[in-house]
Amino acid sequence: MSSQQTPRTSGEPPQKPPAGDGDGLRAGLKNRHLSMIAIGGVIGAGLFVGSKAGIADAGPGILLSYALAGLLVVLVMRMLGEMAAADPASGSFSTYADRALGRWAGFTIGWLYWFFWSVVLAVEATAAADILEGWIPSVPQWGWALLVMLVLTGTNLISVGSYGEFEFWFAGIKVVAIIAFIAVGLIAFVGLPPADGAAGLENLTGQGGFLPNGPGAILSGMLLVVFSFMGSEIVTLAAAESPNPVTAVRKAVNSVIWRIGLFYLGSMFVIVSLLPWDSEAIATDGPYVAVLDALDIPYAGTVMDVVVLTAVLSCLNSGLYTASRMAFSLGERGDAPASFGRTNQRGVPTAAILASVAFGFVAVFFNYIAKDTVFEFLLNSSGAVALFVWLVICASQLRMRHRIEREAPERLTVRMWLYPYLTWATIGLIVFVIGYMFTDDDGRTQMVLSLAVAAVVLVTSLVKDRVQRGQAAAREPLGGAEPDQAPVTSPADAG
Repeated sequence: MSSQQTPRTSGEPPQKPPAGDGDGLRAGLKNRHLSMIAIGGVIGAGLFVGSKAGIADAGPGILLSYALAGLLVVLVMRMLGEMAAADPASGSFSTYADRALGRWAGFTIGWLYWFFWSVVLAVEATAAADILEGWIPSVPQWGWALLVMLVLTGTNLISVGSYGEFEFWFAGIKVVAIIAFIAVGLIAFVGLPPADGAAGLENLTGQGGFLPNGPGAILSGMLLVVFSFMGSEIVTLAAAESPNPVTAVRKAVNSVIWRIGLFYLGSMFVIVSLLPWDSEAIATDGPYVAVLDALDIPYAGTVMDVVVLTAVLSCLNSGLYTASRMAFSLGERGDAPASFGRTNQRGVPTAAILASVAFGFVAVFFNYIAKDTVFEFLLNSSGAVALFVWLVICASQLRMRHRIEREAPERLTVRMWLYPYLTWATIGLIVFVIGYMFTDDDGRTQMVLSLAVAAVVLVTSLVKDRVQRGQAAAREPLGGAEPDQAPVTSPADAG
């Protein structure tokens, strides 16, 4: 019996079952693991690498792009935190969608999310291999990609604690690097060495002004940065494997505002205030290396390569964990092969991990032999999944809130602000961003392909449900069929 199968109608939060052979996921993550997973979850390689494109598009106005995307994430995380604190589950938002909206919703968003992170495995493995090949060119890039995939697969197969330990140190390096970068940048900003008088607010208003490409660039920049925030929700999946999931979720949700404010807005402010947004150094070396070079920090490129490599490995590690736990949840609910929903004696969902990494290996293979066709399709068709996930979280929270208030209001230890008005406003903002993507060439391609893949998964869900209903009806004795429209009260019941 897994944690998801605990009845939800009592007044007490669901408790972990006693650990045993194949008993389900175990509480192997410590509080320090969860704290660092929550903090490091918002610091991805996209912050260090992808921010260059956002700055080029929006100029200093990238601060507003990050603020708008950050606000969206804060609101969505508040809604997800409300549901996760009331009932921690390994499938997180997919499980809640199953309960609130129906089997079709949990199935569709769960598989899309798994697909997204499985593609991310290939992206991050290739990025890590590119850095490592630059250091040791005698090993081919595909060899490095294979090596990092095998190592992190091994750590995830050992135990959830080994994943947590690796992520603790990966995230720790990222956090220390970002804080040091901001501290050095702020010292330079106030005119202390080694600023050389180059820093100042004039970089925010010069070179065409704060919005050199017009107000519309704020939204264009938002499209480039919004997916950098994908990963904030990982802590709500990981909390299900901790001794005190309710407390862990509550802390993570309450801290998301300062995490986004410090790491994203703080570092972006340092960059666009210390250097002109259109400087050649940002375009060629990337914003972080450009700033460190301008401040005469020795070995700036090497330092940032180490930090980016750490961020990439962290993302790969978390991506494999996240994909496997979503596959595990789908398997538990009968929406994936039953083997996905089983664990070994150490509480590790082996089949779910191997299936996820297998798809990642296939994607890596296509990245080398068909980068401009198959792999590009994989990237674009998963590009809008973040927005789909956030939209489903909002819709689920609208319905789950009523159910929780009716059945166990004492579990509402985290509450969405100004419910339901702010929930509806968030839905409106997400729909607006989706609509705006159709006005952008790259965004339109991602949205069309992502919608096409989502449609295929949805149709698969509906066909599967109809087949299962037909099989169930065929097994019923003549005249003894029971109504099949009764509300599903848990994923276990639904499976």
